[in-house]
Amino acid sequence: MANTGFLSLCAHGRVSGLAVESGAAMSHVTSVCGGQTLRKGTRCLGVAGDHLSRYLHRLLLESPTEPSVLQALTKKVLTQLKEQCCYVSLDYEGDLWEKKSRHPARFQTPDGHWITLGKERFCCPEPLFRPELLHHSCPGLHQLAGQSLQTVPKHLRRHVLGSIVLSGGSSMFPGFPERMCLELNFLFQGSGIHIEVLANPKRGTAAWAGGSMAASLTSFQHTWMTKGEYQEHGSGYVHKKF
Repeated sequence: MANTGFLSLCAHGRVSGLAVESGAAMSHVTSVCGGQTLRKGTRCLGVAGDHLSRYLHRLLLESPTEPSVLQALTKKVLTQLKEQCCYVSLDYEGDLWEKKSRHPARFQTPDGHWITLGKERFCCPEPLFRPELLHHSCPGLHQLAGQSLQTVPKHLRRHVLGSIVLSGGSSMFPGFPERMCLELNFLFQGSGIHIEVLANPKRGTAAWAGGSMAASLTSFQHTWMTKGEYQEHGSGYVHKKF
């Protein structure tokens, strides 16, 4: 058993740092020091890929495109549309009001219809940074990352700040690493620390890659529950062993 934040750090060759994860169902921020997860530094955001797909659908239905075409979009097609056409804006308010800064994209549905996206391209992932767009009262992912960093002991904080890694499919939006870096540097301005964010091109599956790496370490062997133990004690044994 291992925390996915720790595994995401392992995929980047680190055992200490801050993992900012955003997948399909949830987003998490986890502080890890020397392979140990800091529970008080763990934060959760109920906005992730599935929520963004539904939000994109809602945005498109508000556009003047043929309603019947948009109503028929399946979850799979919406996910493809989101992944191929959407991006994170570095200046959301500016792009929202400045129409010249928008770059339309066209997407062809499996049944041959064409959909044109304008502001929907950058509005779709914005709830990760502004959950209020989906009527969530919690802070954005960058603010949760800032809160998590504040829980790290001061003598370790600078080291953790140098190892902020992104993970999960919803961190794959173009512009996401740059926006996260921009927001975190704004939060920590005046501290004398310049924050950089590590964004591996294969970060969508970082936790799985990290799991493979961690499982090969001798120090990880005590976290196994063997097949024999499972058969003897049942699944409830996981709570006793770990």
